Amino acid sequence: MEKRPYISLYWKCQLIGWSVAALYWTLQGWIDSRNFRFDLSIVQFISDVLIYMLITHLYRDFADKNRWQDLALEKLIWKMLIVIPLMGLFYTLVTIGKLYLVRLLFLSHPMQSFADFFSVNAAGIFIAGVRLMAIWLLAYHLYHYAKREGRLSVENTRLALSFKQSQLDNLSAQLNPHFLFNALNNIKSLIYTRPDASGRAIDLLSELLRSGLYRGNSMLIKLSEEVELVKDYLELESLRMEERLSYELDIDTSLSELMVPRLCTQTLVENAVKHGVSLAKQGGKIHVKIQQQDGIVSIRVLNPGQLGQGKTVAGIGLQNLKERLDLGYGRQASLNLYEMNEKVCAEIKIPTR
Repeated sequence: MEKRPYISLYWKCQLIGWSVAALYWTLQGWIDSRNFRFDLSIVQFISDVLIYMLITHLYRDFADKNRWQDLALEKLIWKMLIVIPLMGLFYTLVTIGKLYLVRLLFLSHPMQSFADFFSVNAAGIFIAGVRLMAIWLLAYHLYHYAKREGRLSVENTRLALSFKQSQLDNLSAQLNPHFLFNALNNIKSLIYTRPDASGRAIDLLSELLRSGLYRGNSMLIKLSEEVELVKDYLELESLRMEERLSYELDIDTSLSELMVPRLCTQTLVENAVKHGVSLAKQGGKIHVKIQQQDGIVSIRVLNPGQLGQGKTVAGIGLQNLKERLDLGYGRQASLNLYEMNEKVCAEIKIPTR
C-alpha cells in the first residue's frame, strides 16, 4: 500500500511561499531600520507565515466548497475580479492589526493611536495585499486548471482508445465470416468438379482456421504467420483453378518477426484472385512482394488485369482492411490500388514500429 507524504504538496507550497515572502520582508526591515531587533523580526516572521497561510487556506476551503476549480475560465476570471480586492482588504485589516499589536507588546516607547497608524499605512499595505493575493490566487487556480485539463485529456484519450478498440473488435468480427464464406464456396465448387481435391481443400481450410483466423482479440500477428496463411490460401485456390493460377512469393525474411495486421496480405491476395485471375480466360500469376525501406514496410500484391476508372479501394474486404489500418496506424499507414506494367497492384505501407 502506497504511503502518503506527511506534508502534502499544497502545504509545502504554502509554507515555502509565505516563508520566502516573510524572509524578504525581514531582510528589507534589516536593511532599512537602524534599530533592527532580531527577537521582533522572528516574531514578525512566524506570525506572517502563520497568518497569511491561514488567510489563503480559508479561501481554499471556500473555493473547494463552491467547486470553483470546476468553473470555466471566463466565469472564474469574473469571480477573481471581485475576490482579489476583498482578500486585499482582509489582508490589510489583519496585517495592520498584527503590526500594531506586535509594536504595542514589544516596543517601550509611546505608540501612535491605532487610527493614526491605520491612516498612515493602510494604502500601502492594501496595494501590497492585492498584489500578493492576486499572485497566490493566480498560481492556485492555474495549477488546478492545468490539473483539470490534464485529467480531461487523459479521460478523453481513454474514451478514444475504448471507442477505437470497439471499432477494431467489430471489424475483426467481420473478417472470419467473410473469409469463411468465400472458402466454403471454393470447396463447394471442388466437390462438383474435382472430388478428389476437395479433401485436401478441407484440410487446408482447417489449417487456415486453426493458424490464422480465430485468434481471439489479437489484431496483429507475425509476418511469418501471415505468409503461411497466404500460402495455404493460394494452395486452396490452386486446387480450384488448377493451371489457371500460379503465384510467386518474394518476402524479405528479415521481417519475419514484424507484427502486421491480421489477414492484411491475405485480403490483398484474395482480392487479386477474385477480381484479377478469376476474370481472365487464361488465368494469371499473382506476385506477392514484401520489403522494407526507410522504416516503411511495403506489402504489394500484383495480378493481371486493369483497374476500373476512378477505382481506388472497393469491396468489403478491402474497405474493412483500410478501416483497420486507419484505426491502427492513422496517417502512418496507407492502402492503394494502381496499375503498374499492365498489372493491378494493391499496396499496403505500414511503419516498422
